[in-house]
Amino acid sequence: MNSPASPRSPVPRRPRRHDPGRRDRLIDAALTVIAERGVAGTTHREIARVADVPLGSMTYHFTSLEEVLAEAFTRHADSVARVFDERLSAAPDKDAAIEAVITLVADDQLGSQDDLVLSVELYVAAARNPALRAVTQAWMARSRQALERHFDATTARELDALIEGLVLHSALSTDPMTPEQIRHAIHRFLR
Repeated sequence: MNSPASPRSPVPRRPRRHDPGRRDRLIDAALTVIAERGVAGTTHREIARVADVPLGSMTYHFTSLEEVLAEAFTRHADSVARVFDERLSAAPDKDAAIEAVITLVADDQLGSQDDLVLSVELYVAAARNPALRAVTQAWMARSRQALERHFDATTARELDALIEGLVLHSALSTDPMTPEQIRHAIHRFLR
């Protein structure tokens, strides 16, 4: 005679990990990976490793690596644009705005190697991926808007391009421009 089967006891469930900041950590981790390895070396696996989360978190929070890159580059562009905006908002007049632009180029944009690498990686990625051009376009629009507090729209657009050129030339040159040369270039342009 068979004995009746004993009812199965429920398997205790592990408590669900509450991690409301995981998506933000993944975006920050993506920025770290991009700065260290470039866009070409950025993978779901590497981002998850740096964020110290399971790989499945990537597909839970993002539909594609392209989405992660767009979010990460948007965060980077927003942080750079915020500094730009703060400096120009604090300038009470055009002369102070010119000094703010000089400080932005010489100190802020050339001050952090990671920020510089992220900017260059964004430029290259946007040149190859039209979806990322929306990030660069929004960034340029914010920069111009900040500049238009003190300069007309045409001058703001041209000055924005000059700023980008000065940053790239100074960052990528084996003989970078000195702060005084940057100051001279900006003053000469705005005469």
